[in-house]
Amino acid sequence: MRSIALCCAFLMVCAQAGGAQETRIPSHIVESIKDVLAQDVVIRSIAAQNRRYGHLELNQIETLDQQWRAEREAVEQPLIAMTLSNPLSNFLTRVQANSFGLYTAVFVTDQNGLNVGQSAITGDFWQGDEAKFQKTFEVGPDAVFIDAPEAFEDIGVMISQVNVTVKDPETGTPIGAATFDVNLHEILRRWPVSTAATVN
Repeated sequence: MRSIALCCAFLMVCAQAGGAQETRIPSHIVESIKDVLAQDVVIRSIAAQNRRYGHLELNQIETLDQQWRAEREAVEQPLIAMTLSNPLSNFLTRVQANSFGLYTAVFVTDQNGLNVGQSAITGDFWQGDEAKFQKTFEVGPDAVFIDAPEAFEDIGVMISQVNVTVKDPETGTPIGAATFDVNLHEILRRWPVSTAATVN
């Protein structure tokens, strides 16, 4: 019953404005996400993968994505293992753990939308064909896209993805993007609904 009540309470935070849905997230959460993404391990890891994969054609990107999807069902998982064990994934895993339930997943992608690091296994390796990448990296260095809330019955929470462009701190050029799955129940528990601010 409490879970249902929380879902209903959060739905009150979402309004229909001109036919478009607004998702309200406290602005300080978005700022803290940007602080995480400005860390050296994030910038260096993305830059390294851009040098490695930056030349790939679409068919090569799709091949990597297909490999990732196949490995999810396989015993041997070289691509997944390599990604989950790298320094950025270790860092993002700590970020998620230190959020104490606010973030349920975190992942960072390169200029192609390919995963660079992540706190858990994602369904695919390539995010470049999805709104989380197209409405951030492809928009500009300061883009933030907050997706509509979604219920995850397996873990009993409502999630909204906060998607942010990652930029080079020296040039301001977009180098990648990041997605933070934010637990909306945790927002309601920690902060009054009235303090939530719409982030475009």
